[in-house]
Amino acid sequence: MRDLDRKALTKKAKRGFRGYPLATIAFYGPDDRRATKVAVGLVLEAGADPAHLERWFSETDARTDAAIAKRILAFLQERGARSVVMADRILGCPHEEGVDYEGEWCSTCTFWIGRDRLTGETVH
Repeated sequence: MRDLDRKALTKKAKRGFRGYPLATIAFYGPDDRRATKVAVGLVLEAGADPAHLERWFSETDARTDAAIAKRILAFLQERGARSVVMADRILGCPHEEGVDYEGEWCSTCTFWIGRDRLTGETVH
């Protein structure tokens, strides 16, 4: 993301909970060093599933992609997000179980096989 856009998103996340709608930003990648996908969801009220979900993909790293940062900020503004929660790390494989692969683990992203998606620690 462009430095200014990344800083703007980080600043929004650091403000903490300011009410709904609440936006969630999560990064995914083939390993814990490169994010090839970012998913942004918008929750309208407590306990609700995301009402809007957008995904963007990057050939390089979604965290440093200026075009993606611009789209994320536009998404948040268009939908009136009052609060932002952003992951501080890559949360796992960018492929979706049941959509991109069948079974417990993605055969493309071998780094994540046997790892917890939130901590990266070995689970098996």
